Amino acid sequence: MKKILLISKVVLGAGVLLLSLNSCKNETKQEDPKEVAEDQNEAKFDSIDTKEDDSEFLVDAAEIDLAEIEIGKLAQTKSTNAEVKKFGKMLVDEHTKSAAEVKTIAGSKNISLPTALTEEGKDEYDKLNEKSGVDFDKKFADMMVDGHEKAIDKFTKAAETANDAEIKTWASKNVSTLTAHLQHAKQLKESLDKK
Repeated sequence: MKKILLISKVVLGAGVLLLSLNSCKNETKQEDPKEVAEDQNEAKFDSIDTKEDDSEFLVDAAEIDLAEIEIGKLAQTKSTNAEVKKFGKMLVDEHTKSAAEVKTIAGSKNISLPTALTEEGKDEYDKLNEKSGVDFDKKFADMMVDGHEKAIDKFTKAAETANDAEIKTWASKNVSTLTAHLQHAKQLKESLDKK
């Protein structure tokens, strides 16, 4: 009987130790801003699937704008290529405008948005920031082509399937802007690949 009691105490003690270690570990890690916004929207619109789908699109749009703005700023400061710097400035200008529009639409519909770069956005930024010279420029151009292709897919889908008319119209209007960015990024990539 004493043996069982002793084993029980050891197991219980180990469990308490693990729980306390886990809670300490979780306290230091900040939640991803996108996940926070999605959780808030899910709680608000859980019973309204149509609103939840539209809120997911606006969260994605805000995430795209935040990433493009930061990467555009990085291109302006780190690149030595005039075309890359120019493209970076254009990204900052146009995605800042887009971010303001998303914020206005989301605010009018009580939709929460991420307010900072997501973990994935930070990872992409850090990978780009590690590069320098022509390697930086090529990585930047590759990221811009890939990122804008994905963004166009999301915006095209929202332009076709969004339930809210204002969101549908806004997504549709922005497909052409993103397509122009993609074409510019492809031209930039083509010229950099020759170097």
